[in-house]
Amino acid sequence: MPTTTTPDSGIESRYAWVRLMVSLLLMTIGGSGMYAVTVVLPQVQLDFGVSRSDASLPYTLTMIGFGVGGILMGRLADRFGVMVPVIVGTVGLGAGFIAAGSATSLWQFNLAQGLLMGLLGTSATFAPLVADTSLWFTRRRGIALAICMSGNYAAGAVWPPVVQYFIDGAGWRLTYIGVGVFCLLTMLPLALVLRRRPPTVAVPAATTAPAATSSPVAPAADGVVHATAQAPAAAPVQTTGSDRPLGFSPGTLQLLLCVAGVACCVAMSMPQVHIVAYCSDLGFGAARGAQMLSLMLGFGIVSRLVSGWISDHIGGLRTLLLGSVLQGLALLMFLFSDGMASLYLVSILFGLFQGGIVPSYALIVREHFTPKEAGARVGTVLMATLLGMALGGWMSGAIFDWTGSYRAAFVNGIAWNLLNVGIVVWLLVRARRLRA
Repeated sequence: MPTTTTPDSGIESRYAWVRLMVSLLLMTIGGSGMYAVTVVLPQVQLDFGVSRSDASLPYTLTMIGFGVGGILMGRLADRFGVMVPVIVGTVGLGAGFIAAGSATSLWQFNLAQGLLMGLLGTSATFAPLVADTSLWFTRRRGIALAICMSGNYAAGAVWPPVVQYFIDGAGWRLTYIGVGVFCLLTMLPLALVLRRRPPTVAVPAATTAPAATSSPVAPAADGVVHATAQAPAAAPVQTTGSDRPLGFSPGTLQLLLCVAGVACCVAMSMPQVHIVAYCSDLGFGAARGAQMLSLMLGFGIVSRLVSGWISDHIGGLRTLLLGSVLQGLALLMFLFSDGMASLYLVSILFGLFQGGIVPSYALIVREHFTPKEAGARVGTVLMATLLGMALGGWMSGAIFDWTGSYRAAFVNGIAWNLLNVGIVVWLLVRARRLRA
């Protein structure tokens, strides 16, 4: 038991917060593989002479690799600790940028993006770090997860204007190679900070099972599991709740969360992936689009931090519903915004509205599943959100090719968002009935 209570090294300790900051940096740097490709989309289309949907394919393959790799890296972290997948991801990301910058054809660029940067690279700096962070915090788990996952949006705020700046000066190929070298030089030293295993892993399972399953500080709003979480005698109830979360089998609940994750992120991907191309089509230029993307994701950081605080008070499911409804409203506003000022404003609102959605899924998993499954369960659900980003990124490009505008693509995003909202409302209704 001492490993879980030591002030300097245990749960909620100073080391836990230092570790969180390192995870934030790693996710910010690692997110370059996800966002750089959205900035170079117009240049890739021009360089290789392909259609908009074909130029969107590298992003789609990156996100598919990102999602599938999240499961693989999550399992690797469960077995060997998070440092191992982070080192693998660092090498994959650096090699991917260099290979993509040297590509002579679109299929080579696709391979570098999907396999090296997605499957083996960026994936290691997302789901494994999120799952690892959830094991180092209990009372402040919601805000800790929000801070960690803010790295994903910090990457979106930092990398688009940086990449665009160097593209304007040196071209996209040299920019890609330079980013790859930067990732190798900065991420490997940071990975060494994560050598220590989480305290919950070091303690024997027999002594940790009741406490770990009970999640004693999880919000009571999301289901029967949490309604009794504060009572010491509730451990047997918590174990039963883990076997039947929200009255489902674990696999069924995870499947529902995965479907919701795909739906919300198909909607989310439309502005994030195509705002640069959209601005270019409207005549505002790629640099303006990169600025809008940076603002969108910069305000997404604010959204994630605020949503993390909110989720500690109302629970993951209600926070997910709030973010999903607001995201739908922002997408609707895009339909009526084709001026520069209005696009800047709506981009900011979109970032503020949807930043807390994906972290809510990680929190929901930790509220309803056992800690020993954290890496794999979180990785699977986050994989679904990334597959949604992949599908939505390609689908929006395809709809543009079919219709000649992005208007139908925004409508498509709104429809998918409604599916996500419907699933979350259903889960909340079941939670309320179980509490009753």
